[in-house]
Amino acid sequence: MKTNRSSQTLKLNLLTPRFIALGLLAGVLVLMLLGLTGCQGRSDLTRGENTGVPVNFAGDYQLVSVNGKLVPCIVSHEDHEVMVKSGLFTISTNATCRSQSVFCIVGYRDVHRVVDATCTVSGTNLTMRWKGAGVTKGTIEGGTFTMNNEGMIFVYRK
Repeated sequence: MKTNRSSQTLKLNLLTPRFIALGLLAGVLVLMLLGLTGCQGRSDLTRGENTGVPVNFAGDYQLVSVNGKLVPCIVSHEDHEVMVKSGLFTISTNATCRSQSVFCIVGYRDVHRVVDATCTVSGTNLTMRWKGAGVTKGTIEGGTFTMNNEGMIFVYRK
């Protein structure tokens, strides 16, 4: 006795392998895209998460001089004598940085200042976009970070 297959069953049997093949192809494409994006932005330097900030740039840098004078020192800024007592500049792999400093106008009490920024790195150049302020540029060479802030040259060492 012959069995007649309905046309719907026949179409389903013909299409099922095609659906499986398309599903496998889509899965392979997704895996390839994930693999490609995981390699993006890599070079010979180990990089921080999604930032392009090299891990070897990250860390704490101690302020060693302002305008060529060893810290602690007195410098002139906006017609005032300012005693710069200490400074710490921290660069993180998550594209943020922080400047902490202790200074005083001669004859007055100490001021502790902390300012945060987002940062980007291009080669050895670091660009900082300060929260509530402007943009400052600096360079990192070896373990030395140098920043020009409003005409004052700050040098930090890791």
